Amino acid sequence: MGECIHGLENGLCDVCFPTKPPEAPARVRAERGSAARTRAPRTAHRSASAPSTGTRGVAGRGGAAKPSSAPAAVDIGEQRIYHVTHIGNLPGILEAHAVLADSRAAGQTRPAVDISSPANREARRGMRVAGEAGPAVAGYVPFFLSPDAGVWESIRSQSPDPRLSREAYQHSTYDYVILVSTVKKAIGEPGESDGGASVIVANGDVTGTFTRFGVDRDAGQDMLRALRAGEESETMRAAELLVRESFPIENVSLIGVANDKVRTEVRAILAGSGARHAPKVVVYPPWFQPAVAEAP
Repeated sequence: MGECIHGLENGLCDVCFPTKPPEAPARVRAERGSAARTRAPRTAHRSASAPSTGTRGVAGRGGAAKPSSAPAAVDIGEQRIYHVTHIGNLPGILEAHAVLADSRAAGQTRPAVDISSPANREARRGMRVAGEAGPAVAGYVPFFLSPDAGVWESIRSQSPDPRLSREAYQHSTYDYVILVSTVKKAIGEPGESDGGASVIVANGDVTGTFTRFGVDRDAGQDMLRALRAGEESETMRAAELLVRESFPIENVSLIGVANDKVRTEVRAILAGSGARHAPKVVVYPPWFQPAVAEAP
């Protein structure tokens, strides 16, 4: 296998090592071709779900709804997860040796650059994942399942999004960094306890009206497989993986940045922090560029 020119581990770069999609039957390909000729153009901005508060239906542990799953052969452990933050927040993350959930950081110094709107924070604090007695979404560290997640795209394209603060738009996209890990790092090895819903999967924006949660290992993995079946879908771009309370910096595989200047700055922050673990810092511009609208 060749070497990735972008600095990513072999096999992780979608440009140097593109994943070949499964071949669809001839009839399905023909139907897709017909549908493509009549499909409306995709726009760069993806509208956000209206925030709501309350409880959410769950899959697993007595929940009413369980998502349909893709073939069990899909290895969801290698599914990458992405946490977007401003470079100004990186020193605080390294000092805590982890990315902290909103509720875990309550009473402590707020992020140097808070990209979440007050309304969105309140909605996530009021949303319960498993009934009135269940934990609030704000007790979890959020990760996206796609580097083209809807909230991140709103920042990249400077599109209005009620989930984002005014401050989020006052910085260049190049001032952001993306912490990358995998589902396997989040949920642990097979056979390990899930620690009482320590990892939850949401099949959409967590404040969305119709979003459902997979609150145990089996339900969460089923939901991930179903999401992987539509990897380029809007649902995949809205979905979140939530990790209870904190995510250790040791579990971050790499930090994605937009250019060499930012990579140098991030490396200096890592070196000056005395962190026990220094993730690889890679330049990958496509993650920081707005989506291009497809032609009709």
